[in-house]
Amino acid sequence: MRIVFMGTPDFAVPTLDALAAAGHDIVAAYTQPPRPAGRRGRGLVASPVQRRAEALGVAVRSPVSLKGEEEQAAFAALDADVGVVAAYGLILPRAVLDAPRHGCLNVHGSLLPRWRGAAPVQRAILAGDGETGVGIMQMEAGLDTGPVRLEGRTAIDRKTAGELTTELAQLGARLMVETLADLSAHPAVAQREAGVTYAAKIDKAEARINWAQPATQVERLVRAMNPAPGAWFELAGERVRLLAAEVLPFSFPGGEGTTVDDRLTIACGDGAIRPVTLQRAGRGVASLDEFLRGYPVASGTNL
Repeated sequence: MRIVFMGTPDFAVPTLDALAAAGHDIVAAYTQPPRPAGRRGRGLVASPVQRRAEALGVAVRSPVSLKGEEEQAAFAALDADVGVVAAYGLILPRAVLDAPRHGCLNVHGSLLPRWRGAAPVQRAILAGDGETGVGIMQMEAGLDTGPVRLEGRTAIDRKTAGELTTELAQLGARLMVETLADLSAHPAVAQREAGVTYAAKIDKAEARINWAQPATQVERLVRAMNPAPGAWFELAGERVRLLAAEVLPFSFPGGEGTTVDDRLTIACGDGAIRPVTLQRAGRGVASLDEFLRGYPVASGTNL
């Protein structure tokens, strides 16, 4: 097929690779414009999709918006059979959605209609969902409201957002290739009306740990915020990122946010957690033992 690919982060790269490996004609790759590297003087950094597309010899386009008639005409002129979208990051106007002969297909990282929106992986972990997955959705104007052609599932278990995103990216790539191999074998099925939830974008303020919450919820937050932005707490005025933790069944009523031993076990609203992997500001990632060797924390410390 003649394909226009649209994606930006690492999540989208496996689908781009899979389409190329399957022999499709990728006539262009649309991606977000290069962004500042994060510190002054570091210049601009191209997106993962741009770097991979250039390595594959695919023409790259990075408009700031697709709302203008000129950009929409340039997209239509590509004469694509289908648009393939994976975490692109821009709203696609109706003129863009309708330009390819078979419309646009999206790799969405949830079991629709649950977790429509920007952060389906993180929200599924935070909610304590037992499983999630990927849907190949026929795009329409609404927010992730389109019918689904093919779906795959996976257990969440104790996976971090980073681990789950990587798994779903690979699964989505396989499902997209399977869908495009025979569209007629995978008709678009309308989403059910019941069970709709929305996955709002993660706000950095959400990453601060609230010790009044149950230990199970704190541990979910830790996994949902790993690798970014990273769940964190303050210790003696210093911000410490908590990257992995285990839940302990012991309860310490009224002691929320207080260490209950010299192993940095922290009382929560219900139960307690013990850090497994941490990171101090400006330092490398450390195991609990490594952290405590350099920064012992006495029992009874209030975090």
